[in-house]
Amino acid sequence: MKSSRSSGIIAWAIVLIFLGLWEAGVHLFQTPVYILPAPSRIILTLFKHPEMYLQATALTLGESLAGLLIGVLAGGSLAVLLILFPGLEGGVMTLAILMKSTPLVAIAPLLTIWLGFGVLPKIVITSLMTFFPVLVNMLGGLQRVDTALTDLFHSWNASRWEVFRHLRLPNALPYLFSALKISAPLALIGAVVAEWTGASGGLGRNMWMAYTNLNLPFLFAAIFILAAAGMSLFRLLAWLERKSVFWQPGNREE
Repeated sequence: MKSSRSSGIIAWAIVLIFLGLWEAGVHLFQTPVYILPAPSRIILTLFKHPEMYLQATALTLGESLAGLLIGVLAGGSLAVLLILFPGLEGGVMTLAILMKSTPLVAIAPLLTIWLGFGVLPKIVITSLMTFFPVLVNMLGGLQRVDTALTDLFHSWNASRWEVFRHLRLPNALPYLFSALKISAPLALIGAVVAEWTGASGGLGRNMWMAYTNLNLPFLFAAIFILAAAGMSLFRLLAWLERKSVFWQPGNREE
């Protein structure tokens, strides 16, 4: 517990030092605001327009979480299917890699044309971004089971379901949380990129409007919110991992 608090203090200290150096550098070199605004100017912009940023954040965060949930369910379900039917792994993984290799900027405009300017294309893009890390990590966790433990379960005449429920699934949980900690920030990025291609609201829409008008304080304010949201999601998932995967050495309460 003490080490966790101390690491949190160190992390915040590093962030504050970075922001302080940024602030000092902008004033020292007299950098124009349309090139790089000072953090104080960015924070002031946030406080001047709280309702606009709150609505945009709620929309983008909702799209991100919905897409993340769908991506996790799809990736996890497919990983379980590949464990039950291992002969499908080669073909399914080939298709998954092809989907992952397709540039997001090429898919997002097409989905906007096909599905409109609402939240649906944003959720689809976010699901596609988060699907692959969950599939790969979950499948690896389900497969990398100690053979000695597998033999032990078989000696107890455990059924296939019992081996999966009591051995494979617990073994895959740390891998799943690793995938979630990677996918959660990706979900935010996917929603923002999709909003850039066409949206009526959201942080991506605000960033696009600020970019086209060279209003960098508005642009960086949205970036600050995204960074804070990504960090908060990562911290939440790390806390859930410590509570759920409590048998891991690094997650035990001291």
